[in-house]
Amino acid sequence: MSSRANKATMHELKLRRLMEHNHRLREELARPRVMVSVASLNLINHCRSTKDPLIPSLWGPLQKGEDPYAPVEQAGCCSFPL
Repeated sequence: MSSRANKATMHELKLRRLMEHNHRLREELARPRVMVSVASLNLINHCRSTKDPLIPSLWGPLQKGEDPYAPVEQAGCCSFPL
């Protein structure tokens, strides 16, 4: 009789796994999608409108205050404004 109980347990386990997998697939199906052409256009527009400091040949040289990679000038330890 334990063989029959073991088979029932295996079938229940297999059914539970299939139900969980089915649930995950339904969640994946319900996720909002964006067409590739729309995503590509958004990416192109972002690249055209956002300055990249690593491409000065395209955007021109950056001012010292605009460059996020410029070394930061540190004041001395005792230079507080009065």
